Amino acid sequence: MTTTDRADAPADVRRPDGAPRPLPLPVAVAMAVTAGLALLLAFPPYGWWPLAPVGVALLVAATHRRRLRAGAGLGFLAGLALFAPLLSWTNLHTGYLPWVLLSLLQAGYLALLGLATAWVSPLADRYPAVWPALTGVLWVGQEALRDRTPFGGFPWGRLAFGQDGSPLLGLAAVGGAPLVTFAVATAGGLLLTGVWWTLRVRRVWWTPAAGCAAALVLLVGGGLLVPVSTTATGDTVTVAIVQGNVPRLGLDFNAQRQAVLNNHVDATIALAGEVAAGTRARPDLVVWPENSSDIDPLRNQSANIRISEAADAIGVPILVGAVLTGPEQGQVRNAGLLWRPGSGPDLEQLYIKRHPVPFAEYVPLRRIARMVSDQVDRVRADFVAGTAPGVVRTPAAVLGDVICFEVAYDGLVRDTVVGGAQLLVVQTNNATFDVAEARQQLAMVRLRAVEHGRPALMASTVGVSGFVSPDGRVSDATGFNTQAVVVRELRLTEGRTLATRVGVLPEVVLAGLAVAALVGAALVRRRWGGRAG
Repeated sequence: MTTTDRADAPADVRRPDGAPRPLPLPVAVAMAVTAGLALLLAFPPYGWWPLAPVGVALLVAATHRRRLRAGAGLGFLAGLALFAPLLSWTNLHTGYLPWVLLSLLQAGYLALLGLATAWVSPLADRYPAVWPALTGVLWVGQEALRDRTPFGGFPWGRLAFGQDGSPLLGLAAVGGAPLVTFAVATAGGLLLTGVWWTLRVRRVWWTPAAGCAAALVLLVGGGLLVPVSTTATGDTVTVAIVQGNVPRLGLDFNAQRQAVLNNHVDATIALAGEVAAGTRARPDLVVWPENSSDIDPLRNQSANIRISEAADAIGVPILVGAVLTGPEQGQVRNAGLLWRPGSGPDLEQLYIKRHPVPFAEYVPLRRIARMVSDQVDRVRADFVAGTAPGVVRTPAAVLGDVICFEVAYDGLVRDTVVGGAQLLVVQTNNATFDVAEARQQLAMVRLRAVEHGRPALMASTVGVSGFVSPDGRVSDATGFNTQAVVVRELRLTEGRTLATRVGVLPEVVLAGLAVAALVGAALVRRRWGGRAG
């Protein structure tokens, strides 16, 4: 017998067949849509992070005790309300179809979450104390699946990435993004459990409700107390970010590839002039963004000369974001290439992007994809994935380089730190997107800095660029669609946080508990005749 099947349970929470009653469907629909919008507002550019647990609580309440198809439908509605506006930057220059398809795909994962939440309802009813943790592990399980499928997954919209201003961000140093997501979802579960006790139980309710509130406060406040187990080395590095800007935003920004390269060269030479005049500090390293040279400087003599001109003027190495031809005919590579003054490209310090973006940098199943939209043919050459982590060794510091969306993938960033990176570098090109996408990406950089206890920076062609300290604070953030050069001295760190040491283990454990919860709910359903479902 479930908790609400007792004789003293309120009659209005039971259906005629004796099973506990879910919320009225119109109410549940409204709550699911509101849940998605609340989750949306937690992310940049809004940044109202306390709404994330509220959104989680609303979605759980809407799907609790529903039949499985209804739970999936409500999850899908919440997913559309979240992902359609969150990913609206994908339709700015590509038309509506990619945006619609991507939003529908991502909403499908929240449909699975809604179905799973409905499925475990009997377990939550029978053991209310586990309801918050149950909510947390199901969210982590959903994100673990969404981050990997299909074609390597698309982690945008993880709960953790909406907590860049939250006390919960500190938990990233313990268990990375999965632990932050678990904490946010568990906070939503605690909020819901407290309300449930208050509204549904006739007996004395204030003790469990107060307990849920206390647990919620401890959970949120606990993130502030997490020590970042890295220490400053005493060494510093002065880094310049050159944001050269592009002639025009959109997919055809690289139609004027020489102009983009010239922008970055000219801005670097201007910086060299300011250094010589004593108005700017001399950097130890200059970072250019992704696609700052879409002309292969290893094959194009003009591009080679121009980049060498910039490196010789500033007198320090430049990390160049370059598109390289090959290795095979019809293939290209997205690279971070160290360019030294006096000697040019250092091919020993070359990072090739390991996770090219499907349907943007390469087209899987091209023949089938063309039947959906001939826009896929705008990707004329497929980008080839690299195989080695982005560990780039410069005279000033060891860099952990990831390119653009790679910052969203836990393992790609961790591999650089394990390989010795002292400074995390994200080279990106936001010229085909907007400022909302850029700020969402910067939030991920903040989480990575805390997760691994490393200073970090993001260098963008058009903005937003900036520096991030190991505690997640942003400095010298640039504007969008403008040329800018920012220079900052950063203190390097050594050692590894717990999150760096344990890697994927927290996600494996939490996702495993989600599977165990699904199995446990099946046993409860079998034993009690599937009631409350």
